[in-house]
Parts: sequence; C-alpha cells; structure tokens
Amino acid sequence: MNIYLQTAILLFIYFVILFILGQVMRNNSIVDVGWGLGFTLVAIYTFFAGGFNHRFASIAVTVLVLLWGFRLAYHIIKRNWMKPEDFRYVAMREKWGSKAQWLHAFFKVYMIQMVFMYVVALPIIALNSSEIKFAGFLVPVGIIIWGTGYFFEVVGDRQLRKFKGDPANKGKIMDEGLWKYSRHPNYFGEAVMWWGIFVMSISTGYFYLTFISPALITFLLVFVSGVPLLEKKYKDNPEFIEYSRRTSKFIPWFPKKTG
Repeated sequence: MNIYLQTAILLFIYFVILFILGQVMRNNSIVDVGWGLGFTLVAIYTFFAGGFNHRFASIAVTVLVLLWGFRLAYHIIKRNWMKPEDFRYVAMREKWGSKAQWLHAFFKVYMIQMVFMYVVALPIIALNSSEIKFAGFLVPVGIIIWGTGYFFEVVGDRQLRKFKGDPANKGKIMDEGLWKYSRHPNYFGEAVMWWGIFVMSISTGYFYLTFISPALITFLLVFVSGVPLLEKKYKDNPEFIEYSRRTSKFIPWFPKKTG
C-alpha cells in the first residue's frame, strides 16, 4: 500500500473520530481545532513512513507543519474555549433543518474537510516520501516564503486578539498594525505558507501534483470559507464599509485615500 493511500485512510479515521466528538459535544466547531492538528498528524506519519528519502527536506517540512499546526490549534482552542458553537456551524444547522443533522454534518463538514486536507497535504506527502530530484535550493527558498507567511498569520492573530481583548474596542473594526494593510492578514499568511511548502515540493519533481495544494487553500480562503464568511458578518457595519474602501481585501498594500 503506497504512502498516499495510507495517508487517505489515516485521515478518514481521524475525521470519523472528530465527527463522533463533535456530535457528542453538539459542537461542530471542533473541526476547526482538528484542522491544524490533522496536518501535524499527516506530517508525523509520512515522516516516519515515507522512507527518509531526503532527510533535510523531510525534517524541514515536518518541523514547519508541526510549528504551524500546533500553534493554530492552540490559538483556536484559546479563542473558542467555553464558548458556544461558531456562528458558521449554527447557520449550517439552521439550513439543514431538524432531520438527520448528523448526516449533513458528516458529509458537508467533516468529510469535505477531510478531502480538502488531503489535497492541501500533498506537498507534505511528496517531500516526506520522495527524493530531491533537482534544484535542491528550492527547499530553503520555500522555507523563507513559509516564514513570511507565518509572520503574517501569527502577528495578525496576535494583534487582533489584543484588540478584541480591550473592552474599549467592543464593536469596533480592527484597522491597526498589519490590519491597516490587509483586511485579512492572517488568512494571507496562511496562503503564503502553503505556497512556500509548494516551492519546497517542486524539488521532488511532483510539482504538477502538488500545485493544487496552495491553489486550493488560496481559493478557499479568498472565495469560500475564509474572507467571504467574515465579511458577510460585517457587511452592514458602516465602520467596516469605510474600512473596506481603503484597505486591500487580501494581499497587503498601502491604504487608499478616501474622502
């Protein structure tokens, strides 16, 4: 059984466990915690099962994914601790109605995220199971790109958490720090990180397969589950409307002059 099929089976088992926990807790937000941890599981498993074909690349991608995955899981746990189910999943429940909600959740939340995770994780599997075939310098270049994205995600999350933690900012829109240059610097950072891992994976020769990873995560963040859902929440907020007029939606850039 090859490493790609093994990883698919591992993720299926992992998401079934998440699904059971989510139904027992009646809180599908647990899948958000499981997102980062799922990638750490893939990285660890493929690191040991992949054959150590290129130790530096394997160690590098595994360490980077563990650093990102555990930090993201901790950030979400801290943010959601003792809070009700995230508004996105509440809206889904309302849309599904009262019949067989567990079935909707299994396929429309857990299984679809399993598929997304598997596709996004392809560069990790490639780097942990393939030899470097050419242009080994792409690995350190990818690490630098990843580091840039990690900076935007970590600093963006920290600035937003500090802003929201101040009672004086209740109901206000964050427009300071990195948020002055992008309405979603943390999401931008996450996308950049996966482009960095893709650049690393080019050196395996499987770039035609792994390119779909950063392309998919960028598409999801910009057009599906990231930016659109949050912006819809604030679409009637006058302060946010003004903020959106002067601030880049995704890629950081200098604010526009308005008024």
